[in-house]
Parts: sequence; C-alpha cells; structure tokens
Amino acid sequence: MALIMQYIDDMHHVFSKHGDPRTNNWLLMSSPFPTLAICLSYVYLVKVLGPRLMENRKPFELRNALIAYNLFQVIFSAWLFYELSISGWLTGHYSLRCQPVDYSNNPRTLRMVHVCWWYYFSKFTEFMDTIFFVLRKKNQHVSTLHVIHHGCMPMSVWFGVKFTPGGHSTFFGLLNTFVHIIMYTYYLLAA
Repeated sequence: MALIMQYIDDMHHVFSKHGDPRTNNWLLMSSPFPTLAICLSYVYLVKVLGPRLMENRKPFELRNALIAYNLFQVIFSAWLFYELSISGWLTGHYSLRCQPVDYSNNPRTLRMVHVCWWYYFSKFTEFMDTIFFVLRKKNQHVSTLHVIHHGCMPMSVWFGVKFTPGGHSTFFGLLNTFVHIIMYTYYLLAA
C-alpha cells in the first residue's frame, strides 16, 4: 500500500510541476483521479448498476427529456465550435500546418484555454447519451465500443487541458463539436 501511495504522490508532483499553471486550480484539473473516478463510475452505472435496476422495470418514456437534452447539446456544441473558431482556427491566428501551444496570458490565448476546459466538461454531459439508452432499455446501443469511447474521452481531454490547452490538438475539438452540432440536431428532430 505504501508503494501505491508513493506512486500517487509522485504522479501528483509530476502533474503539479509539468502541468499548465493556468489551469491547475480550475475545477477537476489539479489531479486526474477525480476524472478517473467519474469515468469508472459511469462505466459501472451503464454496464452493471443501470441494467440491474432496469431489469424488472418498464422502459422510461423520456421524449421531453431527450428533446431538452439534445437541444442543450446542440447549443453547447455550437457555442464550443464558435469559441474554438473565434479563438484561433477561423480567424487566421491558428495554422493548419502546425500550431504550437501558446502558454502566455494573452487574452486570446486564455480564451482558447477556457474553451478547452469547457470542451472537457462537454465530454461529461455526453454520458447522458448512454444513461438515456439504459433508462429506455435500449441495451443494444450500449456497446462495449460506445462505453469505452465515452468512458475514455474525459480522461484524454483532461490530459490535453492539463498539459496542452490550445495549439493543434484543439483542431480535433473543432471538428468534434461540428459533428456534434449535426448529430444532436438529428437526434433532436428524431426524438
């Protein structure tokens, strides 16, 4: 046990020393362990606890909740896309060839850092996709690939926000939010 605690302490030191100091005191950014705990709880909820609780129950009718959720996701994704665009990608400040991370406190740079942090939180809101599947007993949609994807995304984005909030890696977020605008609009219309 002492070895495990020493390892955790060493990792915390690495995160503190090498992480971006601009994000270190932000919610959930000082350590990866809260994010890991949330992700593991999500996996347990949608693969074990949720199906067990729904086993002898009728599926929930969640049409209104799905409409509200999908509308929220469209608006949130559109806002993230706008912020990623205006903070660099569609204003000529970022290059498609190679965009290094700017670690300065320039207002435009800090705007990008903040949108990276909000993008990280969007990965948690997407857990609701799976939770709605479980509550509606659409278990065929809760595939291993689906759960791995949603369960790993917050962790991978956490590392991006912790060490490289900005730069070329944000292009993935730009594309991802654009796809989510279309995807959640479709889900909204289909609900």
